[in-house]
Amino acid sequence: MSTMNISLPDSLKSFVDEQVLRRGYATSSEYVRELIRLDQDRQCLRDLLLDGAASPAKAAADDAFFNRLRDRARQAKGQ
Repeated sequence: MSTMNISLPDSLKSFVDEQVLRRGYATSSEYVRELIRLDQDRQCLRDLLLDGAASPAKAAADDAFFNRLRDRARQAKGQ
């Protein structure tokens, strides 16, 4: 694992320390790693949404489409 040192103003360091305590992280590094993972997920979702918006429509987004989508989500949740 690589090491990276960052400098924070006192107010941000206090915030990080508080989050570590309140959210049950073992270290500030664990908290920062989680923030980076969440940002990676957000960026991936953004890219997928932009790709989808740029692609041609394959099906009408009507009531039937959304009903099928809800059914698929319920089935996935039940697995």
